[in-house]
Amino acid sequence: MSPYDQKQGLAFELYDSFKSADLSYVYHGQFTQKITDLIIMLAEINMNRTGESAKIKKRVFSIMVESLQNITRHQDPDDEYQGFFAIEQKEGNYFITTVNLIHNANIAHVEGLLKKIKSLTPEELKIYYKSVLLENELSSKGGAGLGLIEIARKSNNNVSYHFHPINNDYSYFYFHTCITPQEEGEVPNDTDLVQIDNIFLLHQLLRQNGVQIIFNGLFNQESLINLLNIIENQMAGLGRLKRVVFNLMVEMLQNIVKHGIKASDKDGNQGIFFINRKNSQYILNTGNYILINAKKPLIEKIEYVNSLNHEQLNDYYNSCLFDFQIDNSKESGLGLIELRMKSNNKLEYGFHPVDDEKLFFTFKVTVDSQEL
Repeated sequence: MSPYDQKQGLAFELYDSFKSADLSYVYHGQFTQKITDLIIMLAEINMNRTGESAKIKKRVFSIMVESLQNITRHQDPDDEYQGFFAIEQKEGNYFITTVNLIHNANIAHVEGLLKKIKSLTPEELKIYYKSVLLENELSSKGGAGLGLIEIARKSNNNVSYHFHPINNDYSYFYFHTCITPQEEGEVPNDTDLVQIDNIFLLHQLLRQNGVQIIFNGLFNQESLINLLNIIENQMAGLGRLKRVVFNLMVEMLQNIVKHGIKASDKDGNQGIFFINRKNSQYILNTGNYILINAKKPLIEKIEYVNSLNHEQLNDYYNSCLFDFQIDNSKESGLGLIELRMKSNNKLEYGFHPVDDEKLFFTFKVTVDSQEL
């Protein structure tokens, strides 16, 4: 059975695959300079919060920049085959993965370069980089070869790759890098996510479900602002749809911050957020931990809101809004009403047992652009 089994729901499925990581961030879509800047900023926020060393931060940033530039150079202008970037942090190690188009005629050259890179010692790699730089052995896209060599140098040659054919003209180029705090840079063996085949499965899952962005980690106000900026830039030019999705996203992310279980000794609440798109629909998904005793009242609130028609929703919203004795429970109720009203769809949810004290709560809101 695939590690991405569909039975438990996509939100829990993705969270379960990332749960052993301290940070997981995936972007799948069109890359612009603004979006790449925001991706780097989001990584910086998390590394600063965890007190990462300046040496590791410098290496991670350098590899991120090279990786994101490589995607941008080679992305599909027609947006049919979207680029993919992922960064994970686990037990002090960082894993960076990119997926982009490559013309089949160029595979032999790139694979030959990567095989040569993998065969070199750190000192030989340094010399080779200088020779390529001096001889100007650049690709027609402007230095992709140098970028691969630089990534290998910065990661102590902890790189792996795979080519997956799409059609007679193009393939997907999977490139995976591990940055470790050890000088020798040995790739840890205890994580499935360092395996190219699992990265391939994740990429296929995201493509099949139209997933555009995933953030798994600690949610606080700083990370929320950065995520919102990325979505705003990704949906540029979509007018009212962008405003509706943006407003729904604000409410859903705030729910994680306000009502999720705070991670012990950490600044924020653990959870996952992702957006996927199917035809004309944008589907916003969150998942976070809640206490078991919060399950029943939460179900009652959601089911009550789902049972109301448009007129009843307006009346209920006004009655809650003008109840000046607002507490946390009523504030949460207002948020659910707004999500229901703005999306014009019923709210979907699920609960997944974790232990004797808490559950993992998954929440989904769907917006149909044709109904706006």
